[in-house]
Amino acid sequence: MPNLIKNHSLSAAMFAIFALTLIALSLTGWQNYNEDQKEHDQQTVSYTEYLATPNFGEAVFENWESEFLQMGAYVLLTVMLIERGSSESKDPDKDESVDEDPKRKKYAPDAPWAVKRGGIWLTLYSHSLTIVLFALFFLSFALHVVTGAAEYSEEQIAHGAKAVTAIDYLTSSRLWFESFQNWQSEFLSVGVLIVLSIVLRQKGSPESKPVAASHQQTGEA
Repeated sequence: MPNLIKNHSLSAAMFAIFALTLIALSLTGWQNYNEDQKEHDQQTVSYTEYLATPNFGEAVFENWESEFLQMGAYVLLTVMLIERGSSESKDPDKDESVDEDPKRKKYAPDAPWAVKRGGIWLTLYSHSLTIVLFALFFLSFALHVVTGAAEYSEEQIAHGAKAVTAIDYLTSSRLWFESFQNWQSEFLSVGVLIVLSIVLRQKGSPESKPVAASHQQTGEA
């Protein structure tokens, strides 16, 4: 058990922080939702009822979609593009292990099953990270559309207008405004990290170059 905790402490910490912040989002969102309900002389809801509202769903999925889009795009772009001096980039002056032909490791005893199997399984496995990240993006985006349409419909009905369908919402400026205000910040933060990792350091972090490394050194080694 001690080794299990040590070997997976980073992911455990991240998911714990995620859970705490999601709970905080739900509690503050519930309070804000009920305050808005009172202002419009509408009935308030319990905490568990709030979790099933499109208001909460939209708040969650609207942000998830931008995170998965950013990660998927970033992983894909680092395959093709270079930032000299950044710990976030491949080194343009040397061959990288990530570019090695996996077929050469087919008979390695610890090779993943897809590498040993080859064929379509190896092709899919070779791109599985971006495939899954973009799948999570499209799933989150679809849930944003559905919950956003339901939330917008509630507002429309409250103001005496007609409800909208998910298709109507998909073509609305409101959906894209919500999405782009999150997307732009995600790509800004990644771009800042890429550039700052050229000249700044964090001792002990694999996301940083060694403290004594030259600014021109690309990658972590």
